Parts: sequence; structure tokens; C-alpha cells
Amino acid sequence: MQIFLDSANYEEVRNWVRQGVLDGVTTNPSIMFKDGIYDLEEGACKLCELVGPDRPVSVEVTTNDPEDMIPQGREFSHWASNIVVKIPIINENGKSCLETIKTLSGDGIAVNCTAILSFNQAILAAKAGARYVSIFAGRVADEGNDPAVVIRNVRGWLDQWSSESRIIVGSIRTTMDIQNAALAGAHIITIPPQFLPKMLDHKYTRETVRQFNDDARKALDQIRAHAGASAATS
Repeated sequence: MQIFLDSANYEEVRNWVRQGVLDGVTTNPSIMFKDGIYDLEEGACKLCELVGPDRPVSVEVTTNDPEDMIPQGREFSHWASNIVVKIPIINENGKSCLETIKTLSGDGIAVNCTAILSFNQAILAAKAGARYVSIFAGRVADEGNDPAVVIRNVRGWLDQWSSESRIIVGSIRTTMDIQNAALAGAHIITIPPQFLPKMLDHKYTRETVRQFNDDARKALDQIRAHAGASAATS
């Protein structure tokens, strides 16, 4: 399973790249704005350079018109080799974006189909050629459904038909969401940066390490004392 960072914060991205756990980055206009990026191209290119060419960076279109998404997606794809174009499964009026996904994928552009809340949406996105299908776990739960069931069913279908599409699970709200998505078979989980330290830390791990360090200091003190006694009697 891969971990993407759901952030456009350069310092957060750099931090987790250095720690060796980051496989990619996802953004959207809300994340870009929150993290102080107002020039989309400049911000996206800086993120792409920061993570390196082998890690994808998803950048979402800013238009609601599925036809206008095509030239915008093509423009984005020229910014860097690791750009992935985020296209919603439908627009805000409920109009299909599948043809947009099909067209961009046919051009060899990696597409992340986003805002997926159901099994049916996911399989249609995969059929249209999306490289990634982004299931919004938190919002699935808001609708009264179990996101783990949706993830597991989509993963089973993708595997059964040998689809090259990969599941990204987003809309993460707790560390338990991450665990549940991983166990349900998500290929990728895109995690807001505040949850990675919570995944890493544990009070009893700290106490265990503290005990090991205390015992090590005691053992070293005894070794030094024994060595000093031996030297005095020799």
C-alpha cells in the first residue's frame, strides 16, 4: 500500500519525503488555497520538483464544464512529468465527466477521478480509463454507508477484471479511517499531514524506549564500575 500526502504544504511534504514513507501528493483547489498557493502552476511545479519524478502529484481542474476540463488537463500535464490530473466523476450539476476522463487518458495523461462515493461510480471511472479512482471514505460514512465495504468491493472488482486502475482513499478524518482503508484493500491512502504523527506516536512506545535507555545507562555504569575495580586491583 502507498501513502500519499493530502497537502500542498512544502515543509510537510519535504518532512515526510525525508522520512521515507511518502509515495505521492494529492491536492485540490481548497488545499492549495489553505496552504497559501495562489499560482497553481508555480505551486504544482514546486511540489513536483520537491517529491521527484517518480512520485505523482495530483492537481485538480478548476472548471465545472467537462469540455473545458480537457484543454485544462492537457495544459496541467505539460507542467511536469509526474502531474496527475484530477477530474471529478460528475460536475456540480450532475453531468458526467467520463468522456473527459476517456479523452485525457487516451492522450496518455494520468487521471485521478475524484469525489467518488459509490461502487458504481468507481467502476465507471475505471472503465473510462482513470488511473486512480478516489473514494472519499469520510463522505461515504456521512451518507450512512460503510466505506470499508465500498473499498473492499471496488478492490475485488478491479482485481477480478485485472483493471490497472488503483484505489485512492481520501476524506480521512481519523487514524482509524486509515487502518480501516488499509485492511479493506486500498492501494493508496491519501492522508492529511496531521494524522501521520498520530500514526507514528504511542505513549507506551515512549515508555518502553525510556525503560530500555534507563537499563542501558545502568548497565554501562556497572561496566565502568567493574572496569575501574579491576584496574585498581591489577
